[in-house]
Amino acid sequence: MRRGMLAISVAALLFGAACGNSSTTETNPSEAKAGGAGKTIALFTPESKTTRYEAFDRPLFEAKVGELCPDCKILYSNADQDAVKQQQQVEAALTQGADVLVLDAVDAAAVAPLVNQAKQKKIPVIAYDRLISGIDYEYFVSFNNVRVGEMQGQALLDALNANGTADKGEIVMLHGSPTDPSSADYKKGAHNVLDGKVKIGREFDTPDWSPDKAQQEMEQAITAIGRDNIVGVLSANDGMASGAIAAMKRAGYKTMPPITGQDAELAAVQRILGGEQYMTIYLNIRAEAEKSAELAVALTKGEKPAAPDKVNNGTADIPSFLLDPIAVTADKIADTIIKDDFYKASDVCTPELKDACAKAGIQ
Repeated sequence: MRRGMLAISVAALLFGAACGNSSTTETNPSEAKAGGAGKTIALFTPESKTTRYEAFDRPLFEAKVGELCPDCKILYSNADQDAVKQQQQVEAALTQGADVLVLDAVDAAAVAPLVNQAKQKKIPVIAYDRLISGIDYEYFVSFNNVRVGEMQGQALLDALNANGTADKGEIVMLHGSPTDPSSADYKKGAHNVLDGKVKIGREFDTPDWSPDKAQQEMEQAITAIGRDNIVGVLSANDGMASGAIAAMKRAGYKTMPPITGQDAELAAVQRILGGEQYMTIYLNIRAEAEKSAELAVALTKGEKPAAPDKVNNGTADIPSFLLDPIAVTADKIADTIIKDDFYKASDVCTPELKDACAKAGIQ
């Protein structure tokens, strides 16, 4: 997100596992550093429909662990948005002797029993990206999610005011998965900004953050509200924005109303330059993944670094590291996403976008 994101290329060794998309990464024991030697760290991500987890979170996390603890073993699993699969993956990691769990939960309100299993074995847990509720654990590493929603809401409101359409029609709100507590934070932040300033025509909580389901929701909204009465779309992430755009194209929109997003997916950055999507939220996934890796390695050594924040999860105040998001419109891509080398200009600027890139100062 903010600073110093460097493009990476990390080779991963993939092995089949009984519990689904799982793999093990090991480094040369002869390169071991003091502390954490021979320990096993398990990383669990929730789904693959959002491209960030396989393209950024996993390789960044693995690279940082490899740097800090070359002989640590990493057990990796992606649950494909299946809570039962993730339960099996966590239990398998516990059986295989994981020393630390870094868990991005499919259903963060339902994994307390898994965390409790780890606690009974004296295995520390880091909640990654999504706040786990109902139980105490070591750390929470994420972004200021209410602020994300506020930034999305403010960007949409600014665009509507600039267009003179804030009071001319209705907006559609496409929120994230109801099993992801971050979704509620994004939703709260967006409402903090938009309530009383625009008319909300339709509002959806989108299962699994699914672009396909977001497309269906947008089609329902167009039918209910009328194509010409929709002046903007608050989409909580880029994948769902792509679904909304597909629905509007199918409905015959020639020009898209302002549409928000999150994650700075490559396709979304290109849509922003091409005028189909208005903005995205750029998250410093490198900072999130690397901080989590640092904490995981520290925990393998019996250390517990102090956290700058605490977040109450309904049961306890969880020591937390909360990172800042940044709103990115077309005019800010060069100074954020490209400057940080999150993507190279050559990745973003296809021949069709040559003129748009030049206008945005992307070289």
